Amino acid sequence: MSSSYFEHDADIRIIGRGLTMEQSFEAAAHAVFAIITNIETVQPVIVVALEFEEPDLELALVVWLNLILGKARELGMVFSHFYIQRQNDHWHAKAAGEKWRDGLDRGVEVKGATLTMLAVKQTGPVWESRCVVDV
Repeated sequence: MSSSYFEHDADIRIIGRGLTMEQSFEAAAHAVFAIITNIETVQPVIVVALEFEEPDLELALVVWLNLILGKARELGMVFSHFYIQRQNDHWHAKAAGEKWRDGLDRGVEVKGATLTMLAVKQTGPVWESRCVVDV
């Protein structure tokens, strides 16, 4: 599983890769929160459960990323560990992290995931999920 992000002018493109579609979604979430802070320093002490309905894989990626960003803002948290599982059109997920505290560097605020450059596809054994996030 790998994640990355690329800045180009005002756009930040995130990419998540994994051996399953779910792993690529988890890696995409990792990439988003790596923009927000150094997630290697975030302790996964609080686990938040999430779920949503979405039949379209590409739209599900945007819903997933916006859901965890919204939950992080609502709870004053930052997440570092992600788990998502799909059952038909129903998605069950968990995000683990902690409340913002001294010692956590604040990076760029990510406002939300967009439909720009949105893609969820499998190439050989690897799934790739990508989109542009608004900062």
